[in-house]
Amino acid sequence: MKAGQSQENVTELIYDWNEKERRGPLLRKAPRFVDESIRDGIQSPSVRDPSIDEKKHLLRLMDQLGIQCVNLGLPGAGKRAQEDVEQLLRFIVEEKLELVPNCAARTVAADIEPIIEISQRVGVPIEVTTFIGSSPIRAYAEGWELDRLQGFTSKAVSLIVSNNLPASFVTEDTTRSHPKTLDTLFRTAIDEGANRLVLCDTCGHATPDGLRNLLSFTRSVLQGMGVEDRVELDWHGHNDRGLALTLGLHAFEWGFDRVHGCGLGIGERVGNTSMDLLLLNLYLLGLLDPDQHDLSCLVEYTEAVSKYTNVDIHPAYPLSGHDAFRTATGVHAAAIIKAEKLGDHELADKVYSAVPARVFGRKQLIEVGHYSGRSNVIYWLRAHGYEVRDEVVDRVLEAAKKGNRTLTEAEIRAVIDGG
Repeated sequence: MKAGQSQENVTELIYDWNEKERRGPLLRKAPRFVDESIRDGIQSPSVRDPSIDEKKHLLRLMDQLGIQCVNLGLPGAGKRAQEDVEQLLRFIVEEKLELVPNCAARTVAADIEPIIEISQRVGVPIEVTTFIGSSPIRAYAEGWELDRLQGFTSKAVSLIVSNNLPASFVTEDTTRSHPKTLDTLFRTAIDEGANRLVLCDTCGHATPDGLRNLLSFTRSVLQGMGVEDRVELDWHGHNDRGLALTLGLHAFEWGFDRVHGCGLGIGERVGNTSMDLLLLNLYLLGLLDPDQHDLSCLVEYTEAVSKYTNVDIHPAYPLSGHDAFRTATGVHAAAIIKAEKLGDHELADKVYSAVPARVFGRKQLIEVGHYSGRSNVIYWLRAHGYEVRDEVVDRVLEAAKKGNRTLTEAEIRAVIDGG
């Protein structure tokens, strides 16, 4: 391969098993997203609730990323939550952001009425996502009967629709709920005017088989009612089994209209679907329209969520983690160094990574540790402005081999300067 060859030619050097035997397009429609970072995300007991200015910055980044809808909060939580939602809604209008505003509410008037009032004051419709527990284990713990759940659902959705706001209906713990209960609640919400059902994996219970079975059942209900063309479906996943990202991608592939997520996957217990990794993977699959989604700020978005919520990014976290494009292993470093010598950044990015670092403002980092070879040290010296001399290379490599971790920059400089 010659220096300067295009990305297309680099791609030809990769045999992609992901595409083998695929028939037709992966997605039936363009993916749409609901960002829950400043609502469900901040329900984590470990996060700090961002300031209003920090939330505004996150809204700008969401808009740039091409996220279509944002959950602004739960006004039923109190005065502060209501004030934040109103300020953020006015900010969306003032900045002319292309974000659909959404608010969560229990199926009670006390939660829904503040949303209606905020919407009327600002003069902008808010999508109201009203939720109710639907699983038998929750009903047993709460002492709920199905007719009571049905009554709450009917009154809540009717209140939303009568005030000319779009109504989304969420069955909490959908993935552990009985078909009879779901059938009753789905029909009740739709009869009252709900235009969206949100299937919710509240406890992170679902596997791909469970998601597929639940979707098939829900579609059969919609088809039986003759409303499959007017009622859309959302997927809201949690990560208790570590499957949230996988299920989010499957949800898009199998036809859900929108998938919910949070920056860094923050949220209760072990968190939600990671919005940034969902966007990253759809980009890598070639499924995001670049005119609609500007991912140049994806790392900034993740870092902002981290900073504003006080949640550290794990070093090994994909794309945004400190170690995402960092290696001190000799054989890996050698391949990257050889690719860079050819003058081909695409090749250097892909020879030991599935994610192109430079597309997202990152770069490959070659460091020196106990698994390193001479090429690591030579690369490091040149990158940091040192003359490459055999005795210096030997001295640094000897220090690295005696250790049990990657050397810091200060440690390497001390070895060099110590002679």
